Amino acid sequence: MTLLMPEQPGAVVESGRMGRVAYARIGPNEDLVRGIEKLCLAEGFENAFVRGALGSLVDACLQANDGSEIHVAGPAVEIVSLAGEVRSSPAGEVEASLSGVVADPQGRIHGGPFVPGGNPICMTFEVTLEEWLPERG
Repeated sequence: MTLLMPEQPGAVVESGRMGRVAYARIGPNEDLVRGIEKLCLAEGFENAFVRGALGSLVDACLQANDGSEIHVAGPAVEIVSLAGEVRSSPAGEVEASLSGVVADPQGRIHGGPFVPGGNPICMTFEVTLEEWLPERG
């Protein structure tokens, strides 16, 4: 059952259950967002939630509230926190929506949604994904 919530335009409540868990390592220079999308495709996850992550980026690119991009120069931009989900389209394409907080080499903190294609992984990146199986109906 899917309900629109009038208090929050565009918000959707969805029933379902959790499925499998995947823990994986994404290698150097792979984009964070695209790498998580590829991981979901490889594992057969149509929808998933990010449950944990650890790693650093060469550089980071986040989206600001006004729609502009925040470029955080590295090397070794540390990911302090990461949250998000991956959703499938009816055509089977997956799209990750990830937000987080990063620390630049000087220790300054930056946060926001990660811009796809702008966040190359530095050495390695560890991520835990949990599959979401929405009720079909």
